Amino acid sequence: MDWGNILELSLRELVGVQAIVFALAAIGINVQFGYTGLLNFGQAAFAAVGGYGVAVIVTTYGWSFWLGLVVAVAAAVVLALLLGVPTLRLRADYLAIVTIAASEIVRLVGRSAWGRDVFGGSDGITGFSSAFYDLNPFTEPLELGPFEFRERVLWVLAVGWALVAICTLVVWLLMRSPWGRVLKAIREDEDAVRSLGKNVYAYKMQSLVIGGVMGAFAGIVYSLFQGAMQPDVYATNFTFFAYAILILGGAATVFGPVLGAAIIWFSFQFIDLALRGAIGEGYIPDWLMDSNDTGAVRFMLTGVVLVLLLVFRPQGILGDRREIALDAR
Repeated sequence: MDWGNILELSLRELVGVQAIVFALAAIGINVQFGYTGLLNFGQAAFAAVGGYGVAVIVTTYGWSFWLGLVVAVAAAVVLALLLGVPTLRLRADYLAIVTIAASEIVRLVGRSAWGRDVFGGSDGITGFSSAFYDLNPFTEPLELGPFEFRERVLWVLAVGWALVAICTLVVWLLMRSPWGRVLKAIREDEDAVRSLGKNVYAYKMQSLVIGGVMGAFAGIVYSLFQGAMQPDVYATNFTFFAYAILILGGAATVFGPVLGAAIIWFSFQFIDLALRGAIGEGYIPDWLMDSNDTGAVRFMLTGVVLVLLLVFRPQGILGDRREIALDAR
């Protein structure tokens, strides 16, 4: 087995586009769930409207790429308002039910036959990323030791990690402010916060909007990287991956989502390549597993690790048990 090649390819995923996308999605969920206690199971919907906002404006209507970015952010805000207005005054589980349903609604509308002229149907939309790549300042590949990044990928990585850094900084600043302290208090006991004269409903809505916009950034980055907006990418498992990343890194921590995203995608790639190498070398017999099974097995192994983490360190890698912990005992 070529462990050097396995490690090299896995380390590329550590800083790859998938890590960026799910770090942004998890940062948004961290604001909503980690700091405010909102159960948003529809982050995939926010990512989808972000991607569609750019794709539809540029490809379907032929308007400016920059207008598409504005529409994408505005669409995420509108979606947050539509989901939050009828549910945030009720118990937390109502928001969970509504958001997971909204996620499927957005996906099914995107792939529907009647909306094909606008959303592209199940084939998706292409041809909207050229304006983004026209801004690319990188004219040749970048080599860092054994790693080589081509110009287009390098541009996406630069923009994506810059967005991750900005969102992380925003969260850090907000949670050190009086506004952030109110969010944490709402998570612990919203009745006590309400008794102090704070408008709990308004704070929850603001948290839902901010987290949703960060989720939209995830969809924008991923659709620009792929050069296509395909609705089935944003199924419910997108949201659950983001939650797994948040739980792994540590909810209610600033850097937890970023660390969790890097570890998850490094682990996926490493396990997959290691299993394929072991099968190729004959260390794993054919009757037990073949190369077609590695994708499922890596998810199973990752799930086992997450269960153990919930049992023995429910606050996550960077989490503080005094701050927040998911009790799996």
